[in-house]
Amino acid sequence: MCYVFVYGTLLPGERNHHIAAPYVTAEPKAGAVRGWLYDYGPYPGLVLDKAAPPVEGVWLKVTEEGLAAMDALEEYFGPSHPGNDYERVEAEDAASDMRGWVYVWADSRGCPLISCGSWRKR
Repeated sequence: MCYVFVYGTLLPGERNHHIAAPYVTAEPKAGAVRGWLYDYGPYPGLVLDKAAPPVEGVWLKVTEEGLAAMDALEEYFGPSHPGNDYERVEAEDAASDMRGWVYVWADSRGCPLISCGSWRKR
């Protein structure tokens, strides 16, 4: 089991949550990580930055199979793989002791900032 922070289409109620849902083993926990949220159009990208405001999301507790399913969706093939759309890195919650994985970008990729820090409130 592991925790994954989700902030976009994998959130409960969003269009890709069905990918993670069969593997979620506990109630999602509201949380936030510090960073910048960018709008790619159909989905967001997150750039972590400890000096940035919080980005809203939830922590999902998932099985290893769930993590693999999310890796496939996020086009994550392993650390620094040239085919990755996202990198999967460890992160900590902005206001609690929660820690786990999160899918991130290295930079904005020229996408507009979601200044409110929330995919749902954009």
